[in-house]
Amino acid sequence: MSFDPEAMADRRRLRRKLSFWRALGVLGLIAAVVIAGLAAAGRSPFGPARSQIARVSVDGFIAGSQRTSDLLKRVGESSAVSGVVISINSPGGSTTGAEELFRGIRQLAAKKPLVAFVDGTAASGGYIAALAADHIVARETSLVGSVGVLFQYPDLSKLLDTVGVRVEEIKSAPLKAEPSPFHATSPEARAALQQVVGDTFDWFKGLVADRRKLNEADLGVIASGRVFNGRQALPLRLVDELGGEREAIAWLEREKGVAKDLPVRQWRPRDDRSFNLWTAASLGARLLGLEDVAGRLRQALQAVDEAKPEGLLVLWRPSLEQ
Repeated sequence: MSFDPEAMADRRRLRRKLSFWRALGVLGLIAAVVIAGLAAAGRSPFGPARSQIARVSVDGFIAGSQRTSDLLKRVGESSAVSGVVISINSPGGSTTGAEELFRGIRQLAAKKPLVAFVDGTAASGGYIAALAADHIVARETSLVGSVGVLFQYPDLSKLLDTVGVRVEEIKSAPLKAEPSPFHATSPEARAALQQVVGDTFDWFKGLVADRRKLNEADLGVIASGRVFNGRQALPLRLVDELGGEREAIAWLEREKGVAKDLPVRQWRPRDDRSFNLWTAASLGARLLGLEDVAGRLRQALQAVDEAKPEGLLVLWRPSLEQ
């Protein structure tokens, strides 16, 4: 079988052209996705971004998060954001995480008109987040409140006795490393822990009294640790209005002068779902059929630092009775 050198050269030129246009098409697609992502986030690369209302979601367990702090700062610095809705659906979390989130939202409220919307649950630390807003809107059946502080630890001493294990301790002071799961809590250790819980509880109650303008009698009703639905929370002044996100936005328009009918854009932490160079490279690799490379890039995008709940909790955690 004979080979035509000229035909072979033509095929090579054709393959080079096809590869060039394929690569150009992939780059164009990536550029289009990047531009669309920037436009969705209100950061147009071709001029001033369109005014919008930013929605920031507070979901699940609340722990200290630098990504969340950076997100609140970005929203506050964006010239495109005319108002902010903090959408809350959280049973709470650690006291330090809730405190950090409260301060971050208050700093954002100093820059942008801001309203809180309880879309499900705002209990304990979730309610602390809502307290940072000057106006709280909740659904009629949402859960609000659970003003209280919790410190939990296991007592494994009886189990260790059963299996014949004893843990020896050498401590610099009787209250060092207390409470311990290896022995029953002493009265002195229990009293010391109760003081910490009580002082943190006073901080929580003071926050509620200051932000919601409640006196001691009103505070006594809601500081029992229980949750209330939205209908119950309204006369207790835990929330200001019943409704959904539409009512929250209407308050921004009516009371804060935010322009009507602005688009509502979801803002997320950059490392969560933002489109960046890594995700663009992953998309390009997948389009070129390099699935192994795309898989490794996806793995590089996954967060490796999992939040670990430790210390005092402001958390609503219903449990089954024995």
